[in-house]
Amino acid sequence: MASMPSGPCEALRHQGYQFFSPESSAALKPCLWCKRSLRGGEMCYKHQFYGIESHRCVQLTPTLRCNQRCLFCWRSFEHEYPGERECTPEEILAGIKGLQKRALSGFKPSPYVTPDRFAEALDPRHVAISLSGEPTLYSHLPELIDLLSREGYSTFLVSNGTHPEVLDRCKPFQMYVSLTAPCRETYLRICRPEEDYWDNLQESLLLLGSRRSAIRITLVSGLNDEDPRSYARIIQDSGATFAEVKGYMFLGYSRKRLERVNMPDHTRVRKFAGEIARHAGYRIRDENPGSRVVCLERES
Repeated sequence: MASMPSGPCEALRHQGYQFFSPESSAALKPCLWCKRSLRGGEMCYKHQFYGIESHRCVQLTPTLRCNQRCLFCWRSFEHEYPGERECTPEEILAGIKGLQKRALSGFKPSPYVTPDRFAEALDPRHVAISLSGEPTLYSHLPELIDLLSREGYSTFLVSNGTHPEVLDRCKPFQMYVSLTAPCRETYLRICRPEEDYWDNLQESLLLLGSRRSAIRITLVSGLNDEDPRSYARIIQDSGATFAEVKGYMFLGYSRKRLERVNMPDHTRVRKFAGEIARHAGYRIRDENPGSRVVCLERES
């Protein structure tokens, strides 16, 4: 598998991105939690909430393209690959294990990595389509998810909800849709979409009641941490299985747009999540203070 050549994605290659093709921005990169888990350390909150083993999870994207410029996003908006050729679902499937092995090869000689755990990491069972970019801009997304499912992978799909017609055709193990504002005005100010997709987002959220799903709220102090009743109303109407309220983290390229004071502590996140739960008919199912995230579950 070739890496992306010099160009707009060169910096990402140096950051550990593994590209599926020289002509495409489809890529994977093991996350921090995958590496920690591989060394026998703590797993991410998705293990705590949903049972996903971090060292057996592949984090990937079928495209780096995105139609929003969210202030809190950790990625660089300059790292998009113009004129890319889309990889086929079969190309992505065929490249997963080899690229994951390449990305994790440096961990094999570590005294903290057991042979059994390293072997498990090279035989991943879960795919999180969440690395970067907006996956619904990839024209073969439903087919990719179906192919991964047939091959025995469980899948998490994370989307900004701007293309409900694509999400309606997708059948992942769990579908995430981001809700980062209680109203249209705040959405346009924080997410800075190419077009006004607020109505599209509402349509996507209404799909969630018919499948295993989660709404993700990234809480940013001073920007969207107000009006929990409006968040609650949207979540209640969606019928989503879960809702995650997660504090913004002052990381990556978001540090060029926001300040450290925009990062709420866990006490604030939990209080806000509790207000949403009370008004939406959800309950606090679990929480992870280290990641500043609270998981809400719909009351039966």
